[in-house]
Amino acid sequence: MKVLDLQCRLGHVFEGWFASEDDYLGQKQRGLLQCPLCADDHIEKRLSAPRLNLGSRDVTEPAKAPVPSSAPAPTVADTKAESMALQAAWLSLARKIVAHTEDVGHHFAQEARRMHHGEVPERGIRGHATPDETVQLLEEGIAVLPLPLPEAAKETLQ
Repeated sequence: MKVLDLQCRLGHVFEGWFASEDDYLGQKQRGLLQCPLCADDHIEKRLSAPRLNLGSRDVTEPAKAPVPSSAPAPTVADTKAESMALQAAWLSLARKIVAHTEDVGHHFAQEARRMHHGEVPERGIRGHATPDETVQLLEEGIAVLPLPLPEAAKETLQ
């Protein structure tokens, strides 16, 4: 099993698990790789640190005390952990949105207008609208929020 650090054009970093390098390349060539945060399909490998199993430390060896510092600088691991936590929070929010809204697809603008005019009961909807349709809805006083939902939010990740 190969665990690769991947990155989309927007700089989102995430892990991908593949059976082999050929599996990764095959999935990339077939367009199956997608950023779980923004759905970008332009995915590149990043350099990643190998996991080295060097054995455990001798228990008779005394542990070295950390050197105190007045203001420790954030490490790469700290930054990566923060980034991963933010990505996980965003994906969790996206899944909640999917779970509590109805996907009306490309009929979003029409359905939003129907709700606004009282033709159908109000409910949470999501779907696709062109930039022009979005501007028109806002000009009509219909509150909309463009929110790109990644495909990963619509299904369970393994």
